[in-house]
Amino acid sequence: FMTEKVLGKIESVYFGLAGYQASQIGIQMVLAGKGWVTVYFKGYWDPSKIKHSSDCKWTEEERDASFSDTVRYVSDLLNTAKVASVDQLAGIPVECEFEDNSLKTFRILEEVL
Repeated sequence: FMTEKVLGKIESVYFGLAGYQASQIGIQMVLAGKGWVTVYFKGYWDPSKIKHSSDCKWTEEERDASFSDTVRYVSDLLNTAKVASVDQLAGIPVECEFEDNSLKTFRILEEVL
């Protein structure tokens, strides 16, 4: 595996419908740097778009837990970036780690804020 760390910024961000076929709700960020761009999404199936049925491989409790996890994640992002709302994350510097050209993880560069 080839792992690479690169610097960039949160180019754009929003909280709403996104993810697979725009049928999930959560936070979506476009991360970009010199010569690269990628999209990161964290969320889960939107209950207005995807109803639970016996065919689902997840439960309503798992959906609720994922929503809680997503909001806690957003809270951590806002706190780390020292901003009060999701839209204020745009322009925040990040360090992204790619493994074989796929985003593995990223972090806000607190030390330059």
